Amino acid sequence: MIRFIWLNGFIAIYTIIFCIWAIILGFFDRDGRIIHSYVARPWAKTILWVSGIKVRTQGQENADPRFPRIYMTNHQSYFDIFALLACLPVNFKFILKQELMKIPFLGIAMRRARYIGIDREDPRKAVQSINKAVEKIKSGASVLIFPEGTRSIDGKLQPYKKGGFNLALKSGCDIVPVTICDSYRIVPKGSLRVNKGTFSMHIGKPISVKGYDKATVTQLMDNVREVMLSHLKEDSESRT
Repeated sequence: MIRFIWLNGFIAIYTIIFCIWAIILGFFDRDGRIIHSYVARPWAKTILWVSGIKVRTQGQENADPRFPRIYMTNHQSYFDIFALLACLPVNFKFILKQELMKIPFLGIAMRRARYIGIDREDPRKAVQSINKAVEKIKSGASVLIFPEGTRSIDGKLQPYKKGGFNLALKSGCDIVPVTICDSYRIVPKGSLRVNKGTFSMHIGKPISVKGYDKATVTQLMDNVREVMLSHLKEDSESRT
């Protein structure tokens, strides 16, 4: 109980401090790269360390910072955010729910980092956000999206939404599948209890979108899903 209160209190206060730092740096950071390197990454690494959590990362050679790409990852825990920021060796922009941009301090910091909010309740605004993401990709920025749209309770892959895949088709950008395994055991969905432990992150090889269109987008979705399923299976077998 003491660890629960102390750790969540530390994460909250530490986050507010780093949000203020991001807001200040934002006045001098036109594309969010400084904030990513000097705010987001150290913030995430420290929280993982203080929480007693290690992330085993495989396939880092598949994340090439020289090329803008769309990183798609499954979602099991809010600690996925820390793992991605700390261990994915590229500068990227999160594509996330617009509601998160309304959180005090954090919302302003995310806007300063040039993250992209999607209003899922308003199709017109959602299209505008997708177009904004396309512009960022074409200007050389990578983006990261959770194609499931929400966290998994038991670690199993949920159905994908088409938005991220349509973004890939529109931008012509390769998709890099990133598979997170077992982070739901660290912080189960709906809980604030942080369990010490280790979980894995697999960075897959880039998947080209050439040859796909809106009529065959489901095949592209299946290809990305197969990679993530294979990583989940591989990780599960390595622990048995």
